[in-house]
Amino acid sequence: MRQDVLVTELSVVALAGRFVLLEPLRADHVDEITAAGSGDRASFGYTQVPDGRAETAEYVQWLLDDAARGRAAPFVQRRVADGVVVGCTRILNPAWPLGRAGPDEVEIGGTWLSAPAQRTPINSEAKLLLLTHAFDVWNVQRVAICTDARNDQSRRAIERLGATFEGVMRRHRRSTRAGEDAALRDTATYSIIVDEWPAIEARLRALLGD
Repeated sequence: MRQDVLVTELSVVALAGRFVLLEPLRADHVDEITAAGSGDRASFGYTQVPDGRAETAEYVQWLLDDAARGRAAPFVQRRVADGVVVGCTRILNPAWPLGRAGPDEVEIGGTWLSAPAQRTPINSEAKLLLLTHAFDVWNVQRVAICTDARNDQSRRAIERLGATFEGVMRRHRRSTRAGEDAALRDTATYSIIVDEWPAIEARLRALLGD
């Protein structure tokens, strides 16, 4: 019964903004994701970004398997200006502590953008779209946003959203940094709760010029 709820509640449609379109991940996105992950990879040090078509195909299948089990809702990030896929993101780790039909808590993560798409409105708008879906459609109480504690660029981006820093969970998750496949990383954990959402939504919309 609970597995049926998981799969139903994390099934989502495309989320459209002015700068980015978040499309639910499909198997036929492999080539576009491969292209997005090529080029300058200098900023991917702490982020899981597949390198090459074979690795991308495995990455996509892994995410689709997670989606089929109700563990995540993965998306590609398509730049509206030219229709090019520039990265991926997802909603993951749903929790139902209150026993409602919809999740009470989710996490936003697995986010990456190609170098040319970084430091553009795409990331802020993608977060706005995901947070709006979580709070206004699923009526969650809490959204977590986590990153490798060493990833200063990611932590600054999360803090600009207005999320609250909750602390560092030591030896928390498997590291995605190159050469650290067998290591556990420390995770910097941030959150936004439902009471904070109206102010953060207004802040993000102001940043985007809405």
